[in-house]
Amino acid sequence: MMSLSSASGRLLLSAVALAVSHAVSADSFDYPELVHSQTDFGGVGLMQMPTARTAPDGEFTLGSTYNEDYVHFNTSLQLFPWLETTVRYTQVHDLLYSNDPDFSGDTKYTDKSIDAKLRLWQESYWLPELAVGVRDIGGTGLFDGEYLVGSKRAGPFDFSLGVGWGYMGNRADLTGDKNQSVDCGRDTTYSGKGGSVDVNRMFTGCTALFGGVEYQTPYAPLSLKLEYDGNDYKADFISTKTGIPMEVNSPWNVGAVYRFGDWGAARLAYERGAVITAGLSLHTNFNQVSPFWLDDKAPSYRPTAKQADLSDDQWQALSHQLASVAGYQDNHVQFDGDTVTVAGTQSKYRNQDTAQTRAATLIANTGIDAKQYRIIDQAERQPITETVIDANTYAAVATNSYVGANPDDARTRQQPQPTSGTEKANLRDNVDAGLAPVFVQSFGGSEDFYMYSLGVTGNAATRLGDHLIASSSVYVNIADTYDKFKYTVPPDGTDLKRVRTLNRQYLEDTVRVTNVQLTYLDHWGDNWYTQTYGGYLETMFAGVGGEVLYRPMNSQFAIGLDANYVKQREPGSAFGLFKNEYQPAENGNRGFRVQTGTTTGHATLYWQNPLGLFNGTLAKISAGRYLTEDVGVTVDIAKQFDSGITVGAYASKTDLSAEEFGEGSFTKGFYVSIPFDLLSVKPTTSRGGLSWQPLQRDGGQKLNRKYSLYEVTDGRAPWFTRPSNRD
Repeated sequence: MMSLSSASGRLLLSAVALAVSHAVSADSFDYPELVHSQTDFGGVGLMQMPTARTAPDGEFTLGSTYNEDYVHFNTSLQLFPWLETTVRYTQVHDLLYSNDPDFSGDTKYTDKSIDAKLRLWQESYWLPELAVGVRDIGGTGLFDGEYLVGSKRAGPFDFSLGVGWGYMGNRADLTGDKNQSVDCGRDTTYSGKGGSVDVNRMFTGCTALFGGVEYQTPYAPLSLKLEYDGNDYKADFISTKTGIPMEVNSPWNVGAVYRFGDWGAARLAYERGAVITAGLSLHTNFNQVSPFWLDDKAPSYRPTAKQADLSDDQWQALSHQLASVAGYQDNHVQFDGDTVTVAGTQSKYRNQDTAQTRAATLIANTGIDAKQYRIIDQAERQPITETVIDANTYAAVATNSYVGANPDDARTRQQPQPTSGTEKANLRDNVDAGLAPVFVQSFGGSEDFYMYSLGVTGNAATRLGDHLIASSSVYVNIADTYDKFKYTVPPDGTDLKRVRTLNRQYLEDTVRVTNVQLTYLDHWGDNWYTQTYGGYLETMFAGVGGEVLYRPMNSQFAIGLDANYVKQREPGSAFGLFKNEYQPAENGNRGFRVQTGTTTGHATLYWQNPLGLFNGTLAKISAGRYLTEDVGVTVDIAKQFDSGITVGAYASKTDLSAEEFGEGSFTKGFYVSIPFDLLSVKPTTSRGGLSWQPLQRDGGQKLNRKYSLYEVTDGRAPWFTRPSNRD
């Protein structure tokens, strides 16, 4: 462990005193703007203690903090202007993950935790900003605590004062009997197998004052902090686990922050009068991320002379332009003498208005004498929406023939109608194939803190008409570290069918057939869409199933129902299925059960902008039966920022008790979906995703289906293809 003299602390204290004296004497100096920084744990605050301040809406921070006791790895996201969220991994230097060195090796003890801060009101002339927060929600109690804190600005100074409970109140200078216990009788156990929210112990135990001041120096990149710590560290995990008290010589912490522009900051602090703590934070803002495109210039409105029809070459050239310039791939074009109809899949622009305006200009420039243009947006060749553009009104708009001309004046959005007329051009290709990289990673495992796999997936699909698709996917592994997995069956004593925790066995195959299936897609009436499918549906399961979705156009609501009968695939076999439910013990692991046949499915409510209070939010609530035959509910909440980046969290609670479920008590996870047009120089509607599940368990697990009708029908009330505010 590191040791340090108190000279370092005195040096930092002297720097703070010098800066404060300078600020007092420089009444007329116009100080740089104070940018609030992160705490050691992640989230805006001082050092160990939070403040009422929050980051700008959409701010995302990736950070790490190191001292001789802990290493914190954290991500913080300002989900709403009033809600800050933090996810953190903490490693303890002097403790191993388990007592069995043959199992965890030198992997350090790792704790996972989640924090949240809710701003109650913003600062005014007389009143401070006020916030309430919780640290380490649903964890194992290493750092759990609650707080109420206020912050008030005075020139270059930002003062904060709060009351803490639990980890932030263990100094007990307000209430609490330290003679009773080091944590004043607070229940520090956790229910079930951990991972559940223990509401009963919140705001109990010791309470203490905490607070401090953050000072913006005249030198813009540098700010200084002084903090009174509400924790005396006698109940800290290291002290209680090892029996060796942590060194605490002072309740005061002092620190400095150096900012590298708006993308990062370095932190250095002297804490408890005993330890140096150093940290680094990297920043971006999901609302402000913008694409850099090298796109084709939008076509100018320059129609040629009117003509009753076009030549075959002209129609084919128009079809190619509609694909490359307007983004309507897999299109076909019809004409009946009055109406030009374009049906295709928009794969270029998230903003449908941009695509439709380009398409209308391209059609008009051919000189075709048509009264209107019909543009039918399709997905998987199913009609999703239709936009009718009046040719004469569009000509007046394009030439600015009247004040306030707007493309919306010329177009009407409606339910897709059957097409008519002679087919003039067809760019449809019934065979599609491609390669895609796949990178999977996991954090906080018992065998190693970080594991990954890198590979490539080959995808192929053949369309047998407008409704039937034959598809397949093959994964080829390039490199991975998942061979560090030590067990076949989780060592927590659970006896559920191993529908997901057998993932190591599937990963052992260098080449894996992940999908071979037939899918039939169709629509009925104005608002109903269906699919049926069968085959090897995903890496671990084969079977048959179907889905029906009711989705009115422009509605915030949709309702879906899926039902499936599946069997578990056998690892090591390209197309084999498990025949026996009970698998014998081998290689030191106990026997286990697998899924040899079950029905699974869910009814799902989709709700955009729920209650009208959470703009840019999608809630999905599912109820049904899961793969290991448990029954319950999944709630999935996603927030989409102005750039199109989406961040979501989900949780599934079923009829399994915490003991039956195993470690974690219930399934939960997080994901990020990023539009590829933020990462490439060409506009596209495609997306890439990253997901994180703290623990892989068997309860609350859904079938991974190739197609989701809600995603297929996105154009009816765009969510995944919502236009960026920068389009």
